[in-house]
This record gives sequence, structure tokens and C-alpha cells, in this order.
Amino acid sequence: MPQLFESLRIRGVTLHNRIGVAPMCQYSAGPDGRATDWHLVHLGSRAVGGAGLIIAEATAVEPRGRISLSDLGLWEDSQIEPLAKIVRFVESQGAVAGIQLAHAGRKAGTAPPWQGSQPLSDDAGGWDVVGASPLRFSDAHRLPSALSDSGLAEVREAFRAAAVRARSAGFRLLELHAAHGYLLHSFLSPLSNQRGDSYGGSFENRIRFLLETVREVREVWPSDRILAVRLSCTDWLEGGWSLDETVQLARRLEREGVDLIDCSSGGTSTRAAVPVAPGYQVEFAAAVKAGTGLVTAAVGLITEPAQAEQIVRDGRADLVLLGRELLRDPQWPLAAALALGAKAPVPPQYARAF
Repeated sequence: MPQLFESLRIRGVTLHNRIGVAPMCQYSAGPDGRATDWHLVHLGSRAVGGAGLIIAEATAVEPRGRISLSDLGLWEDSQIEPLAKIVRFVESQGAVAGIQLAHAGRKAGTAPPWQGSQPLSDDAGGWDVVGASPLRFSDAHRLPSALSDSGLAEVREAFRAAAVRARSAGFRLLELHAAHGYLLHSFLSPLSNQRGDSYGGSFENRIRFLLETVREVREVWPSDRILAVRLSCTDWLEGGWSLDETVQLARRLEREGVDLIDCSSGGTSTRAAVPVAPGYQVEFAAAVKAGTGLVTAAVGLITEPAQAEQIVRDGRADLVLLGRELLRDPQWPLAAALALGAKAPVPPQYARAF
């Protein structure tokens, strides 16, 4: 049996294989932040296609934390049921449903990619943004206001309340987005955090806000469900966040009840030169796995079944999360099972094709 198709148990949750759908923004919610039929078909088709874990995209914990006006949200109870509908379908196909909670911070308020991803003006529906420090992400982005102590408390409570709603919707994995230059990551990186208080400066201070947020969420997230954190393991810039710091932070997150680290990179600066190549982020997952007792997920240009199998078989990560490859081929896991000689639960409606 290929290890890619072995089950993986974390707390009270069992994944039927080691293949997951990475959270990918669809920019297809309405202005009310509610999930639509697009999200049902997008996520549901990947569950039908055989992935063991389906993670819904970055879902804003408050309106000002949206990347765009069309982002999913979980800042009010009316947003629960459209997501619960998706959860019910995903789970009916044997997959585990997860969701990523996020706050875009200083990178909030932009147009969707197919409209240029540029920051929105006030006339186009843009809004004031917040961050760790009053530092723009780029010359085109708005100058963020640094969050005060009371503002930090409001954001922590927003994550906590959104976690309660995710619990009510039935998700069995909850991921906090602390990567790609968004709010939680902006506190970690010295490139975006130049505070002079207890949330800036030293490593201990820069990780404080994330640890406090995790603590709030773990209190309300059921003990038999998975809590994950996505980290940018390096900023790819001198003087930025580093892999060594990631491993140190992961050890602290483990003590706070985090189960899984989703290992990505970059996103905090437009100046970063990222050496993109097949599997270019896998060694981050391997380093975190070696340095902690945590489950790790590898991401980044994982496209071939043999490549994914080798990552898991070599122990460099416990599971692989695919993004663009699953956009191109929602049935990639079923095809991978055939290629690797594994058995996969093919839906009877698709049996004639497999």
C-alpha cells in the first residue's frame, strides 16, 4: 500500500489518505461574506475526487479582515448554514472538512486577481486597514493603523467567535492563517513588526499575539478536533522571519494544543526572491517535523503522484496539500491511486472511468 493512501489519525479525526486540498481563495462570496453554490461545487468536487482533507479558503473573522469584498466570512451567525451545507456534502463523500480562519491585516481591501488585485479606493468600496505597525505592504497599499491593546483584544475575540461558528458548522479541522504577510504573520516578521511594546522587538514578543490567539481558539475548539496553523517558514529576505524561528515557534504552538503545521513561505514583502521549483517548500515541513512532535503538511508545486508518495514515504511530511494541481484536476487523488497501485473509494457514479 502506498503510504500516500494510508489513513492518518489526529486526535479524534481520521483522514482516509494523506492528500488534502489547500485553502485557495475563490473571491466568489457575496458582500455578506456567505458561501455560495460556487463554494459547494468547488469544494464538493474535490471531495468526490478522492482527497482526504478539504480545507475551505481563508475566511475572514471580521469585515475589515477580508482580502477582497468577495471573501468568505464567519463574523456573524448568518454565515454558518451556507458553510454547514458544504460540510455535510464533503463529509458524505468520506472526506474531512476543514476551514482556514484569517485576517488580511495590511493586505486587506484589494480587488480580485482577475481585476488586478490592486488596493480598492474608497469609491470602489475600500476601507481602512490595520497591522502590527504603520508600514505599507507596498506603495500602492493603504497605510495601516497599528493595533492598540484594545484592538488586539478585539481581533482575538473575533478569531474565538469565528471558531465557535466553525464548530457549529461541523468543521473537524480549523486552521489559523499566520502566513503570507497577513495579520498574524505581520506580527511574527521583523520586516512588518517594528513595535516598541510587548508585541514587538524580541522573538518572544513577536510571537505573543499568535500564541494568545491560539489560546483563545483552543479553549472553544473541541478537544477531539484538529487545530492547525499555517506558517510562512521564511520571508526569503535577510533580516526577516527564518526557518529556525519557525521551528522554535512550532514547539511553543505544540504546547498550546496545536496539532498540525501547514508549512508555506513568503508573502510579507514584494522584494522577496522566491526560488520556485517543484517541491520547493517541502524541506520546511521536514524541518518542523524533525524539530517537534507535530504533524506537518507540505505544500508548493507538488504535482506528480510519485513525488507526493516520496514526500510521505521519506517522512518529510505527514500529508501533502495540493492547490493549483487540484484546480486543474479535481480527480487527481483517484488518478494518483491508479498510478501508484492503491485502492481508492471511487464514487459509483464515476466507477466506469476508473
